[in-house]
Amino acid sequence: MSRQPGWSVVIGAITLVFLALTSLYLVIGGAWLIAVGGSWYYLITGLLLAVVTWLLYRRKPAALVLYALVMIATAVWALWESGTDFWALAPRSGVLVIFGVWLLLLVSWRMEGARGLGMGSLVVALAVWAGVLVYANFNDPQTVNGSFSAASAAPAETGDSAADWPAYARTQAGTRYSPLTQITPANVKDLQVAWIFRTGDSKGPNDPVEITDEVTPIKIGETLFLCSPHQILWALDARTGKLKWKFDPQLKADPSFQHVTCRGVAYVDLSAAGPAPTSDQPSGASAAAPDQQAASTAAPEQQAASAAAPDEQAASAAAPAQQQPASAPAATAATAGACMRRIYLPVNDGHLYALDAETGALCKTFANGGDLDLQHNQPVTTPGMYEPTSPPVITNDVIVVAGAVEDNYSTREPSGVIRGFDVRSGELLWAFDSGAKDPNQNPPAGGHYTLTSPNSWAPAAYDPKLDIVYLPMGVTTPDIWGGNRTAEQERFASGLLALHASTGKLAWFYQTVHHDLWDMDLPSQPTLADITDVKGNTVPVVYAPAKTGNLFVLDRRTGVPVVPAPERPVPQGAAPGDHVSPTQPFSGLTFRPSKDLTDADMWGATMYDQLVCRIMFHKLRYEGTFTPPSEQGTLVFPGNLGMFEWGGMAVDTDRQIAVANPIALPFVSRLIPRGPGNPIQPIPGAKGSGTETGIQPQYGVPFGVTLNAFMSPVGLPCKQPAWGFISAIDLKTYQIVWKKRIGTVRDSSPLPLPFKMGMPMLGGPIITAGGVAFIGATADNYIRGFDVNNGRQLWQARLPAGGQATPMSYSVNGRQFVVIAAGGHGSFGTKLGDYVIAYALPQ
Repeated sequence: MSRQPGWSVVIGAITLVFLALTSLYLVIGGAWLIAVGGSWYYLITGLLLAVVTWLLYRRKPAALVLYALVMIATAVWALWESGTDFWALAPRSGVLVIFGVWLLLLVSWRMEGARGLGMGSLVVALAVWAGVLVYANFNDPQTVNGSFSAASAAPAETGDSAADWPAYARTQAGTRYSPLTQITPANVKDLQVAWIFRTGDSKGPNDPVEITDEVTPIKIGETLFLCSPHQILWALDARTGKLKWKFDPQLKADPSFQHVTCRGVAYVDLSAAGPAPTSDQPSGASAAAPDQQAASTAAPEQQAASAAAPDEQAASAAAPAQQQPASAPAATAATAGACMRRIYLPVNDGHLYALDAETGALCKTFANGGDLDLQHNQPVTTPGMYEPTSPPVITNDVIVVAGAVEDNYSTREPSGVIRGFDVRSGELLWAFDSGAKDPNQNPPAGGHYTLTSPNSWAPAAYDPKLDIVYLPMGVTTPDIWGGNRTAEQERFASGLLALHASTGKLAWFYQTVHHDLWDMDLPSQPTLADITDVKGNTVPVVYAPAKTGNLFVLDRRTGVPVVPAPERPVPQGAAPGDHVSPTQPFSGLTFRPSKDLTDADMWGATMYDQLVCRIMFHKLRYEGTFTPPSEQGTLVFPGNLGMFEWGGMAVDTDRQIAVANPIALPFVSRLIPRGPGNPIQPIPGAKGSGTETGIQPQYGVPFGVTLNAFMSPVGLPCKQPAWGFISAIDLKTYQIVWKKRIGTVRDSSPLPLPFKMGMPMLGGPIITAGGVAFIGATADNYIRGFDVNNGRQLWQARLPAGGQATPMSYSVNGRQFVVIAAGGHGSFGTKLGDYVIAYALPQ
């Protein structure tokens, strides 16, 4: 009995202190929010809670009634402001509801006279919130719950072509669609791990922050080909995942590299493409054993590893290739027909290797003994400033090669020139220098391509009937200030470039952002499809997903929009010395939010950090999409990651359905005027930042810039969820049929909570003819399977590291596999690893 009063005093003290501090916080923060133009709710609530605190101190039951009224009024305000969105309501309700339970269970029954109206009012208020949250949990206003009619019959699988995945997106049309039908919505739940391969390729001490595993393997015949982050090429048995051979280009990375990544490799069968080279065996050289690769005397550090023994475990691939001495025999082909089947490997130091698909030996008749130097005629050759990170396009005669140029470093960077090389010899056939007055003019002897020409870093697409290659173009760097750009640098920036693959001549260009100041380039591989519209007309289209959330649909013969994309006025008022385009194109097919952000869209885990995010929002410059960069700090939404990223979209060409995974995460850009510690030209020895976020120097223009996701002080996004969706589009009507949140906070929160909020993503989806879409990509470590008809999640598997890669699917001996690289993403913050995992139905 003697202990009861002591506990009562402690509980009472905790209650009063909590309420007093909360009311003080809300009054001060609420007043600040009003001063910057925000909501009055927090100030009013803070004042009312101060009264509740005083009444509780006086042990007045009216305190409970007033607190209950605050809760009910908050429910009304929250519904008015955010609707029935559970995760928007959660921070508005959480603190008040939890403390309401505290008052009901631990405080009210100790107060004289509180067991009537006081306790009853708390019960009513808690019941109101319980009803609101339960209803919101089942009525998400951000989802779309339509469905497609079930397919009448799946296409028949036809031989090796259906079983293979021979290009980055299975075809160079960029569809990411497999005609395999073994895995269906009915049995996908039974998928299990078939094999795991570990590359042993991990982040080293000299690697930048931006080290990523974004590879989508390709599969031809019995072999899977893939590259790991340091561009080590692996050939695996497609049935077992065991190593056949590997090739290590010995990339010498540096912390200043903006990327260390490889999205994939390209394949060609020259016996099908045309005349063979005379021989890949130098005259007089001895033939290598069929299961052996030898080193090149020209580059002894760049050779394939010995073929693995048949019973070798996949994990043994972690061992580095044994280096041959400089006097070792040159790598040779066993027969004159060797290197007819080739793998082309892009490497981040500006090289492209050609390797025999059977053995991993360098193809000696290609370029300099199998090594094509892409730095040739570049105005700047600093390693890491020009990086081919995506696989090239391969035609019967031409390899079309483009690459990334380091963002936001300076005005003196490599050219983003696009080049066509002979697929057999590596001889330069043509160049398209997008920043030159005559883009097809090759540099004179001793000359070089144009500095900082707009580049194309994402995978391209190819239409062999039209002989046109479609390249998504970036903006000339620096990205976030453009007052000194030339007309030539603007001409082919931030849009879709169509070139004749045989000649490099311009077919057409469609610009998706004019005078881009936001890094709103086209980040994804375009997708080609022949679509039958509602009138029965077949239209050859190209889909160009944009960071802005627009999905531009163009006639791929002419570049004319099939879905209208009218020009609309956008905010004006550029930084000193710059200008803003008065209008921008807005596609009629879009995932862009229907309205601009307001402080009601700001979010937090609690009302406390939500209040801070509201204040931060009002202190930034934001007038909607395309608000110009500023010294004040500009809220960029969609943000620098874009609503679409390099993962692109998948298209079922038979049913004319597209699956996409848009994201919605704002960024903040803040221009930094030149001054002490911020010179306009780099100091001797200055290097890149090793990332695309944080401080970016932008040497050569009047401003540096900081680029960061818009986050609260506790590290959560300031925009309310969802931050990521998976969605499907009817390509005959261009309507969004279904859209669902995807991803949980399990790997992002201090506790492994499985809350499905809709997470940011890097990576894309695939579709199978069996009716299942597969995707990794999310900030939690899962791969998932969805019903293409309605978006219902059917299956998920836990990954040992981040799955920021696009999956693929193939079959061997009639057994269908789904494969994903789980290696994580440095700057995205997911767990790094070295896994390649295959799933299949039980045998």
